Amino acid sequence: MTQSMIKINPKDTVVVCLRPMRKGEIVEVDGKAIGVRQDIPAGHKLLIKDTKQDENIIKYGYPIGHASTDLKAGDWVNENNLKTNLSGTLEYTYQPVHETLDIPLGKRTFMGYQRANGEAGTRNEIWIVPTVGCVNGIAEKLVERLKAETHGEGVDAIFAWHHNYGCSQLSGDHENTRKVLRDIVLHPNAGAVLVLSLGCENNQPNQFMQLLGDYDKDRIKLLVTQHVEGDELEEGMKILRELYAIAKNDRRTELPLSQLRIGLKCGGSDGFSGITANPLVGEFSDYLVAQGGTSVLTEVPEMFGAETILMNRCKTPELFHETVQLINDFKEYFLSHGEPVGENPSPGNKAGGISTLEDKALGCTQKCGRSPVCGVLGYGDRIKKHGLNLLSAPGNDLVASTALAAAGCQIILFTTGRGTPFGTFVPTMKISTNDGLSQRKPNWVDFNAGQLLDGIQMGDLVKRLTDRIVAIASGEKTKNEINGYREISIFKNGVTL
Repeated sequence: MTQSMIKINPKDTVVVCLRPMRKGEIVEVDGKAIGVRQDIPAGHKLLIKDTKQDENIIKYGYPIGHASTDLKAGDWVNENNLKTNLSGTLEYTYQPVHETLDIPLGKRTFMGYQRANGEAGTRNEIWIVPTVGCVNGIAEKLVERLKAETHGEGVDAIFAWHHNYGCSQLSGDHENTRKVLRDIVLHPNAGAVLVLSLGCENNQPNQFMQLLGDYDKDRIKLLVTQHVEGDELEEGMKILRELYAIAKNDRRTELPLSQLRIGLKCGGSDGFSGITANPLVGEFSDYLVAQGGTSVLTEVPEMFGAETILMNRCKTPELFHETVQLINDFKEYFLSHGEPVGENPSPGNKAGGISTLEDKALGCTQKCGRSPVCGVLGYGDRIKKHGLNLLSAPGNDLVASTALAAAGCQIILFTTGRGTPFGTFVPTMKISTNDGLSQRKPNWVDFNAGQLLDGIQMGDLVKRLTDRIVAIASGEKTKNEINGYREISIFKNGVTL
């Protein structure tokens, strides 16, 4: 590593530029002088080895694609001369790799809400969950009235989670909607929930309530608006007043970090994502797992090209086969729509220095550290096992973040190099990959991992990040909460009637 570039792995045939490089500039890599052949933006890749057409280019120690033409050392490697190696579904062989991690412990705690079912909340909020999009307007009116009446005192927030679904959906989409809405209703960050129904929708209210299982009937109530004689708003307020009277008395207590479940997500990634923010979050993930806690990695399409790393970290052959199915099922989803499995990096990703899906995936998967895979979850499934879990969901920021929260994660760690303001229905902590984003968007960014490029050591920054996460789990608001940027998005695949 020099002040101007970083070679991530000794096997790499590219380095990442830490600052803009100018044509004609001479740089030294591994004792060899290389002349820069084009202007290269910061975060992008400089080739350090002559590479023939169709020869693989190596980054993070793995191929990130092949050269589409003959290239020379000093060339700028980007989407115009680097092509993906990805194609269709594959057969995989289990070659387990179980690494012993030396993680300093000392039991950490946070101040959270202990729920009667043993789960813990990082927030104590009142939620209205529509079973169908037709009652979104009523839900919003009820939120406005309850806020006006109570001023929100005694609870952390009052929200209605709008969506467009619950009716006119078939088979898989219908069940996905039902499962995600169930997961939201049962989430421990809610101190009380009003399930709001129309009455005639496909997502029938009584059947939906049965899907909740053995739920707390004092804290979760149903209102079917078509069954109300007269003013459904006043009837809703009667129920909300009862729920508020219970939730406002909840108090934070000291809880072990083992009760934290953290979602891992990236979006608006750049060439620094796999160097700063994602490895930093990976270190925290390993620490949390060592504490007995849980982290969840999703964005299955952004595992393509790095999937064997995750497969071989599975604790058992059964988990390996579930991970193979997770990957190949998502590839089949792409192929069934006539889409290539390797087309993923967005224009912003490419502008930031990510050229292929393998390039993106090898950086993306670093968020889950090096811990073994202990569980594999389908879309809409809730967490059952402590430790690192893999979750089926697409890469789309809001869909994937909603899926992570629905699985039971109380906080989402969201790394970004380009920046984004959004948040889902749980605190969504933005971690910037570079100083520039943190300085430009302090109203979006909660933590700056770009400090790793300023000389701060990984161990020191992990401690700072852990302290910040514990503070957020204990009630400190994330920027998306302060701004009121909170919403949900449910995955849709099939026909709408």
